[in-house]
Amino acid sequence: MLARLMRLRQQLLGALVHRSPPVASPAVVPSLLTPGPICGFPTPTDTVTPRQPRGQERVITGNRQTSWAFADAFVAEDEALHWARDRAREAGLRSVMPSTGAALRLLAASVDAKAVAEIGTGCGVSGIHLLHGMRPDGVLTTVDPEPEHQQFARQAFRVCGFASNRARFIPGRALDVLPRLADAGYDLVFCDGDRLEYPDYLAESLRLLRPGGLVVFEGVFANGRTVDSGPQPAEVLRLRELLRTVRESQELVSSLLPVGDGLLCAVKR
Repeated sequence: MLARLMRLRQQLLGALVHRSPPVASPAVVPSLLTPGPICGFPTPTDTVTPRQPRGQERVITGNRQTSWAFADAFVAEDEALHWARDRAREAGLRSVMPSTGAALRLLAASVDAKAVAEIGTGCGVSGIHLLHGMRPDGVLTTVDPEPEHQQFARQAFRVCGFASNRARFIPGRALDVLPRLADAGYDLVFCDGDRLEYPDYLAESLRLLRPGGLVVFEGVFANGRTVDSGPQPAEVLRLRELLRTVRESQELVSSLLPVGDGLLCAVKR
């Protein structure tokens, strides 16, 4: 009996000695190429929002929508601005968003602007923000093909308390008026006119600006169409041309601000 037990013990020991070590299954090895935990970290919970059909409002996360709404609500606009917005709405015109207006006010103040040129008066919403950011003795030169709209802007400026000599209204097409303005005579040029003419506005703006001056273009996102890979109208193609030119220019220091419908800003060296 004892001999039998000894043989059984030897057999068990032999089985343990010769048993192959376990090999980890590839299915459970963490990898950067497979889903699941990576290097011991929890599985990421972020998901990619599926792309909506072309032509609908671009898909953005709820958090980003909330952030943009907060940025607009952060700006306190007075009765004159609300009045100007109402006139623009009645005329079927776009007005800059409150966050865009606040950015314009900040940019004008940052360069201590005394002379500003505005392409696209509208009913005065952007002009009011620019005037608030400019020096007290600064003059806004604003160009628009519609004299009636400029009359609304003139009234809005007056309600805001700006003296009549703080703004110079010039009716006409921007590309007809801009060549008549003085070289290197402006601290800031704000472009909110015909999107098809934006690249041409850039060329004129560089001539008008002093070194260190700012050129600003509104609406360069085109409601998300600028980055849409599908077929786009000529207006969007011109916006892409503008963005490439500004980004590649050695004469400009640029940034694209995600406020409103996109604000392209560039400093002339």
